[in-house]
Amino acid sequence: MASSKRKGKTPPPKRKDRITSGYAKAEQKNQAIRESLDPLAPEERPRAVTAGAAFSALIALIFWVSAVIAAVTDTTVDGNEPNPISLAAFALIMSTMAWGMWRSRYWAVLGFQMLLVLFLLAAAAGLVTAASIPQALGTTVLIIIVGAFFYFMVKAMARIQMPTRDPR
Repeated sequence: MASSKRKGKTPPPKRKDRITSGYAKAEQKNQAIRESLDPLAPEERPRAVTAGAAFSALIALIFWVSAVIAAVTDTTVDGNEPNPISLAAFALIMSTMAWGMWRSRYWAVLGFQMLLVLFLLAAAAGLVTAASIPQALGTTVLIIIVGAFFYFMVKAMARIQMPTRDPR
């Protein structure tokens, strides 16, 4: 009886065919999105990247000042002396990242996104161990803000990595 129901109908596609057709549809969608993006002008910088550059520069400045203070004073934090070399190393990394994002460099935006992901993971772990409702709400708001910032950086990265379209 089952064979009579199948007569005249095409058999269902095999798993490999479904995966291939699904991939082709997704690639067509991706191509349409790529074509809708405009490449950056020579001195253009997306707002999310500008905000990231400013934030990186602020963090770098804070760490440079901290490194200088740690080097010239006998400051202790929780009973330990901060290492000015490690503070200066992180400040140098953040300064380089700020410069790279200001110049709309893909590697700088990618590195900043990596830091955002680490920050999101740390905030999520903090949310799990939140001791009070205000702490949990504050951490949730922080996760939403950093997650939105990450989201806007993705589109900015797509525009940064686009090749320039030179008229021929």
